[in-house]
Amino acid sequence: MTPRFIRHPGPVSADRVAAATCRARRVELTLLPERSVNEAVADAFASLGAKSGYIRLRGAKVSPMRYVIPAATPDETHAAWYSETFAPDGVTVIEDAGLIVGSRDGEPFLHCHGLWRTPDGALRMGHLLPLDSEFAEPVEAEAWALDGALFEVRDDAETNFRLFRAVEGGMRPSDGGRKTVACTVKPNQDIGHAIEGVCRAHGIESADIHGIGSLVEADFEDGSRLASYATEVLVKSGRYEAGGASLDIALVGLDGSIAEGRLTRGVNPVCVTFELLIVADE
Repeated sequence: MTPRFIRHPGPVSADRVAAATCRARRVELTLLPERSVNEAVADAFASLGAKSGYIRLRGAKVSPMRYVIPAATPDETHAAWYSETFAPDGVTVIEDAGLIVGSRDGEPFLHCHGLWRTPDGALRMGHLLPLDSEFAEPVEAEAWALDGALFEVRDDAETNFRLFRAVEGGMRPSDGGRKTVACTVKPNQDIGHAIEGVCRAHGIESADIHGIGSLVEADFEDGSRLASYATEVLVKSGRYEAGGASLDIALVGLDGSIAEGRLTRGVNPVCVTFELLIVADE
Protein backbone atom coordinates (compact mmCIF):
# COMPACT_ATOMS: atom_id res chain seq x y z
CA MET A 1 0.00 0.00 0.00
CA THR A 2 1.60 3.29 -1.12
CA PRO A 3 1.52 6.17 1.38
CA ARG A 4 -0.43 9.18 0.14
CA PHE A 5 0.84 12.75 -0.08
CA ILE A 6 -0.75 16.20 -0.33
CA ARG A 7 1.15 19.25 -1.56
CA HIS A 8 0.54 22.50 0.30
CA PRO A 9 1.42 25.94 -1.13
CA GLY A 10 4.07 27.00 1.37
CA PRO A 11 7.55 25.81 2.35
CA VAL A 12 7.69 22.54 4.27
CA SER A 13 8.69 23.31 7.83
CA ALA A 14 11.38 21.26 9.53
CA ASP A 15 9.34 21.02 12.72
CA ARG A 16 6.75 18.30 12.03
CA VAL A 17 5.24 18.01 15.52
CA ALA A 18 4.73 20.68 18.18
CA ALA A 19 4.50 19.12 21.65
CA ALA A 20 4.04 20.68 25.09
CA THR A 21 4.15 18.69 28.32
CA CYS A 22 1.54 19.53 30.92
CA ARG A 23 -0.96 18.09 33.38
CA ALA A 24 -4.60 17.41 32.49
CA ARG A 25 -7.43 17.49 35.01
CA ARG A 26 -10.64 15.64 34.24
CA VAL A 27 -13.57 17.98 34.88
CA GLU A 28 -17.32 18.23 34.35
CA LEU A 29 -18.76 21.34 32.74
CA THR A 30 -22.18 22.92 32.33
CA LEU A 31 -22.38 24.71 28.96
CA LEU A 32 -25.13 27.32 28.89
CA PRO A 33 -27.53 28.22 26.05
CA GLU A 34 -28.46 31.62 24.56
CA ARG A 35 -24.88 32.46 23.65
CA SER A 36 -22.54 31.13 21.00
CA VAL A 37 -20.98 27.72 21.54
CA ASN A 38 -17.63 29.53 21.62
CA GLU A 39 -18.77 31.83 24.43
CA ALA A 40 -20.45 29.02 26.37
CA VAL A 41 -17.26 26.95 26.34
CA ALA A 42 -15.06 29.95 27.15
CA ASP A 43 -17.23 30.83 30.16
CA ALA A 44 -17.15 27.26 31.46
CA PHE A 45 -13.37 27.02 31.16
CA ALA A 46 -12.90 30.44 32.74
CA SER A 47 -14.89 29.27 35.76
CA LEU A 48 -12.19 26.62 36.27
CA GLY A 49 -9.33 29.08 35.82
CA ALA A 50 -8.35 27.18 32.67
CA LYS A 51 -7.61 28.48 29.17
CA SER A 52 -7.12 25.35 27.12
CA GLY A 53 -8.17 21.72 26.92
CA TYR A 54 -10.50 19.24 25.27
CA ILE A 55 -14.25 18.63 25.53
CA ARG A 56 -16.29 15.63 24.42
CA LEU A 57 -19.95 16.34 23.57
CA ARG A 58 -22.65 13.67 23.42
CA GLY A 59 -26.37 14.30 23.17
CA ALA A 60 -26.03 18.09 22.99
CA LYS A 61 -28.94 19.94 21.35
CA VAL A 62 -27.91 22.86 19.12
CA SER A 63 -30.03 25.57 17.49
CA PRO A 64 -29.03 27.40 15.43
CA MET A 65 -26.55 24.88 14.07
CA ARG A 66 -23.99 25.96 11.48
CA TYR A 67 -21.28 23.73 10.05
CA VAL A 68 -19.11 23.03 7.01
CA ILE A 69 -17.46 19.97 5.45
CA PRO A 70 -14.24 19.69 3.41
CA ALA A 71 -14.25 21.06 -0.14
CA ALA A 72 -11.89 21.45 -3.05
CA THR A 73 -9.86 24.63 -3.03
CA PRO A 74 -11.10 27.38 -5.39
CA ASP A 75 -7.55 28.54 -6.17
CA GLU A 76 -3.90 27.71 -5.55
CA THR A 77 -3.60 29.46 -2.20
CA HIS A 78 -4.60 26.33 -0.26
CA ALA A 79 -4.56 22.58 -0.82
CA ALA A 80 -8.19 22.23 0.36
CA TRP A 81 -10.98 24.46 1.55
CA TYR A 82 -14.44 24.46 3.15
CA SER A 83 -17.91 23.88 1.73
CA GLU A 84 -20.75 26.34 1.86
CA THR A 85 -22.28 26.67 5.34
CA PHE A 86 -24.96 24.12 6.21
CA ALA A 87 -27.79 25.60 8.29
CA PRO A 88 -30.38 22.99 9.36
CA ASP A 89 -33.77 24.44 10.28
CA GLY A 90 -34.60 23.32 13.83
CA VAL A 91 -32.73 21.52 16.60
CA THR A 92 -29.71 19.40 15.67
CA VAL A 93 -28.49 16.80 18.17
CA ILE A 94 -24.75 16.27 18.45
CA GLU A 95 -24.23 12.53 18.80
CA ASP A 96 -20.46 12.72 19.34
CA ALA A 97 -18.04 15.60 18.95
CA GLY A 98 -14.61 16.69 20.11
CA LEU A 99 -13.65 20.30 20.84
CA ILE A 100 -10.12 21.62 21.18
CA VAL A 101 -10.25 24.70 23.41
CA GLY A 102 -7.65 27.42 23.02
CA SER A 103 -7.22 31.02 21.91
CA ARG A 104 -7.07 33.12 18.75
CA ASP A 105 -5.73 36.67 18.75
CA GLY A 106 -5.83 36.67 22.54
CA GLU A 107 -9.49 35.63 22.74
CA PRO A 108 -10.99 32.22 23.55
CA PHE A 109 -11.57 30.05 20.49
CA LEU A 110 -12.35 26.42 19.78
CA HIS A 111 -12.15 23.88 16.97
CA CYS A 112 -14.87 21.22 16.75
CA HIS A 113 -15.41 18.13 14.58
CA GLY A 114 -18.30 15.78 15.18
CA LEU A 115 -21.25 13.67 14.19
CA TRP A 116 -24.79 15.04 14.48
CA ARG A 117 -28.37 14.18 13.70
CA THR A 118 -30.10 16.98 11.80
CA PRO A 119 -33.84 17.70 12.26
CA ASP A 120 -34.71 15.53 9.24
CA GLY A 121 -33.17 12.51 11.02
CA ALA A 122 -30.08 12.29 8.80
CA LEU A 123 -26.65 11.57 10.30
CA ARG A 124 -24.17 14.24 9.22
CA MET A 125 -20.61 15.10 10.10
CA GLY A 126 -18.41 18.14 9.78
CA HIS A 127 -16.69 21.13 11.30
CA LEU A 128 -18.97 23.10 13.63
CA LEU A 129 -18.80 26.90 13.36
CA PRO A 130 -18.55 27.88 17.04
CA LEU A 131 -19.29 31.58 16.66
CA ASP A 132 -22.50 30.95 14.71
CA SER A 133 -23.99 28.00 16.64
CA GLU A 134 -25.73 27.91 20.05
CA PHE A 135 -26.73 25.23 22.52
CA ALA A 136 -30.52 24.92 22.69
CA GLU A 137 -30.46 23.95 26.38
CA PRO A 138 -27.83 23.48 29.12
CA VAL A 139 -25.33 20.74 28.29
CA GLU A 140 -23.38 18.61 30.75
CA ALA A 141 -20.02 17.63 29.28
CA GLU A 142 -16.80 15.87 30.27
CA ALA A 143 -13.54 17.67 29.60
CA TRP A 144 -9.81 17.77 30.19
CA ALA A 145 -8.46 21.10 31.46
CA LEU A 146 -4.76 21.72 30.84
CA ASP A 147 -2.23 23.11 33.30
CA GLY A 148 1.02 24.16 31.64
CA ALA A 149 0.11 24.04 27.93
CA LEU A 150 -2.07 25.96 25.51
CA PHE A 151 -3.48 25.59 22.02
CA GLU A 152 -2.93 28.93 20.25
CA VAL A 153 -3.99 29.85 16.71
CA ARG A 154 -0.95 30.92 14.69
CA ASP A 155 -0.17 31.57 11.04
CA ASP A 156 1.10 28.42 9.36
CA ALA A 157 3.23 29.18 6.30
CA GLU A 158 3.21 25.61 4.99
CA THR A 159 -0.58 25.27 4.66
CA ASN A 160 -1.42 29.00 4.48
CA PHE A 161 -4.05 28.43 7.19
CA ARG A 162 -4.27 29.84 10.69
CA LEU A 163 -4.05 26.72 12.84
CA PHE A 164 -3.87 25.71 16.47
CA ARG A 165 -0.34 25.03 17.69
CA ALA A 166 0.47 23.37 21.00
CA VAL A 167 2.73 25.58 23.14
CA GLU A 168 3.88 25.67 26.73
CA GLY A 169 2.12 28.26 28.86
CA GLY A 170 -0.97 29.02 30.88
CA MET A 171 -1.10 27.79 34.44
CA ARG A 172 2.03 26.16 35.80
CA PRO A 173 1.86 22.37 35.85
CA SER A 174 0.27 21.22 39.11
CA ASP A 175 0.68 18.01 41.08
CA GLY A 176 -2.90 17.07 40.26
CA GLY A 177 -4.25 15.46 37.12
CA ARG A 178 -2.39 13.19 34.72
CA LYS A 179 0.83 13.64 32.79
CA THR A 180 -0.20 14.83 29.32
CA VAL A 181 1.37 15.96 26.07
CA ALA A 182 -0.61 18.47 24.02
CA CYS A 183 0.54 18.22 20.42
CA THR A 184 -0.19 19.35 16.88
CA VAL A 185 0.93 17.35 13.86
CA LYS A 186 1.94 18.68 10.44
CA PRO A 187 0.83 17.26 7.06
CA ASN A 188 1.98 14.07 5.34
CA GLN A 189 2.94 12.11 8.45
CA ASP A 190 1.14 8.92 9.37
CA ILE A 191 -0.89 9.92 12.40
CA GLY A 192 -0.17 6.70 14.28
CA HIS A 193 3.57 6.96 13.74
CA ALA A 194 3.48 10.61 14.88
CA ILE A 195 1.73 9.67 18.13
CA GLU A 196 4.19 6.85 18.74
CA GLY A 197 7.12 9.21 18.25
CA VAL A 198 5.71 11.71 20.76
CA CYS A 199 5.13 8.98 23.34
CA ARG A 200 8.67 7.62 22.97
CA ALA A 201 10.16 11.11 23.20
CA HIS A 202 8.29 11.86 26.42
CA GLY A 203 8.69 8.52 28.15
CA ILE A 204 5.02 7.56 27.96
CA GLU A 205 4.38 3.81 28.12
CA SER A 206 0.57 3.84 27.83
CA ALA A 207 -1.99 6.58 27.25
CA ASP A 208 -5.43 7.57 26.05
CA ILE A 209 -5.54 9.62 22.85
CA HIS A 210 -8.06 12.43 22.36
CA GLY A 211 -8.43 14.86 19.47
CA ILE A 212 -9.51 15.92 16.01
CA GLY A 213 -7.83 16.58 12.69
CA SER A 214 -7.77 15.72 9.00
CA LEU A 215 -6.39 12.89 6.86
CA VAL A 216 -5.56 12.35 3.20
CA GLU A 217 -8.14 9.61 2.56
CA ALA A 218 -8.41 6.82 5.15
CA ASP A 219 -7.66 3.10 5.17
CA PHE A 220 -9.21 0.92 7.86
CA GLU A 221 -8.14 -2.41 9.34
CA ASP A 222 -11.29 -4.11 8.01
CA GLY A 223 -10.17 -3.33 4.44
CA SER A 224 -12.60 -0.47 3.85
CA ARG A 225 -11.48 2.93 2.62
CA LEU A 226 -12.73 6.50 2.30
CA ALA A 227 -11.27 7.98 -0.89
CA SER A 228 -11.33 11.72 -0.23
CA TYR A 229 -8.10 13.73 -0.35
CA ALA A 230 -9.42 16.09 2.35
CA THR A 231 -11.40 14.97 5.38
CA GLU A 232 -12.51 16.08 8.84
CA VAL A 233 -11.73 13.56 11.61
CA LEU A 234 -12.93 12.83 15.14
CA VAL A 235 -10.93 10.40 17.27
CA LYS A 236 -13.70 8.33 18.86
CA SER A 237 -11.30 6.19 20.88
CA GLY A 238 -7.51 6.10 20.92
CA ARG A 239 -4.84 4.18 22.83
CA TYR A 240 -1.08 3.95 22.95
CA GLU A 241 0.43 0.85 24.54
CA ALA A 242 3.12 -1.75 23.88
CA GLY A 243 4.82 0.74 21.56
CA GLY A 244 1.90 1.13 19.15
CA ALA A 245 -0.99 3.53 18.64
CA SER A 246 -4.52 2.46 17.70
CA LEU A 247 -7.16 4.97 16.60
CA ASP A 248 -10.87 4.37 16.11
CA ILE A 249 -12.18 7.35 14.18
CA ALA A 250 -15.09 8.85 12.31
CA LEU A 251 -14.48 11.11 9.33
CA VAL A 252 -16.33 12.91 6.56
CA GLY A 253 -15.15 13.42 2.98
CA LEU A 254 -15.64 15.98 0.24
CA ASP A 255 -19.02 14.59 -0.82
CA GLY A 256 -20.37 14.31 2.73
CA SER A 257 -19.76 10.55 2.96
CA ILE A 258 -19.05 9.33 6.50
CA ALA A 259 -16.82 6.39 7.44
CA GLU A 260 -15.91 4.90 10.80
CA GLY A 261 -13.43 2.29 11.98
CA ARG A 262 -9.91 1.54 13.20
CA LEU A 263 -7.15 3.05 11.09
CA THR A 264 -4.57 0.83 9.42
CA ARG A 265 -1.18 1.60 10.92
CA GLY A 266 1.41 3.36 8.78
CA VAL A 267 -0.64 4.49 5.76
CA ASN A 268 -2.84 7.37 6.97
CA PRO A 269 -1.11 10.75 6.53
CA VAL A 270 -2.34 14.01 7.99
CA CYS A 271 -3.94 16.36 5.47
CA VAL A 272 -3.78 19.82 7.10
CA THR A 273 -3.32 19.31 10.84
CA PHE A 274 -4.07 17.07 13.80
CA GLU A 275 -4.64 18.37 17.34
CA LEU A 276 -4.21 15.86 20.16
CA LEU A 277 -4.05 15.27 23.87
CA ILE A 278 -1.96 12.25 24.83
CA VAL A 279 -3.04 11.56 28.42
CA ALA A 280 -0.71 9.10 30.15
CA ASP A 281 -1.89 6.31 32.41
CA GLU A 282 -0.65 7.03 35.91
